[in-house]
Amino acid sequence: MHRLAPEVKITAAVLCTVAVVLTPREAFGAFAAYLVLIGAVAGLARVGPGWLIRRSAIELPFVLFAVVLPFTGHGPRTQVLGVALSVEGLYAGWNILVKGTLGVLVSLLLAATTTPRELIVGLDRLRCPQILVQIATFMLRYLQVLVDEARRMRVARLARGYDPRFLWQVRAFAAGIGALFLRAFERGERVYLAMLSRGYTGRLPEGRAPKASKTQWTAGLSVVAATAVIAVVS
Repeated sequence: MHRLAPEVKITAAVLCTVAVVLTPREAFGAFAAYLVLIGAVAGLARVGPGWLIRRSAIELPFVLFAVVLPFTGHGPRTQVLGVALSVEGLYAGWNILVKGTLGVLVSLLLAATTTPRELIVGLDRLRCPQILVQIATFMLRYLQVLVDEARRMRVARLARGYDPRFLWQVRAFAAGIGALFLRAFERGERVYLAMLSRGYTGRLPEGRAPKASKTQWTAGLSVVAATAVIAVVS
């Protein structure tokens, strides 16, 4: 899993997610099969369930929305533990919850087995729009630089007696955000001019990472084939 070419893993993740989304919400067995398949892939990649569960908390807002739907939905109602819930709301909440969770797990597996640089290389090989690829590349490359810059500015504020923890101290924080934006803009201009002087033509060099072989495509698409079979049978 970790040695597969990034374009293979990206393609497999997108196609598997599409298959999950196209599955009817009443096909409960199909979603259980998807979960088993994801568990098998996670075991093959040696990604622990605890790691996946902790990072799945990112979908918590959607879970809360799904929980509300049975109470606010219209149409026929059914009794669940003495509470009247909308049947359509139950189906809608289940649909959001199960498909969102499976999609998040697939994305987490992709992130766990692929470095950010490999993701950029994979998107470039899949012929994604170059402007998006370049923006993502620069974001990943200079995000840590901006974080370090913000940390130094915070230390400078503290050294001058500013500690904006309360509402009436927000002026210092707002000024720091503005100064950070100006510094980031100026740094970006200098970096861009330096790139032009070194022959930049709108596309970064790909590097020496090997492209996907037929064996890797077969291995990656086998998971897609299993997912497609489950979706068709459901």
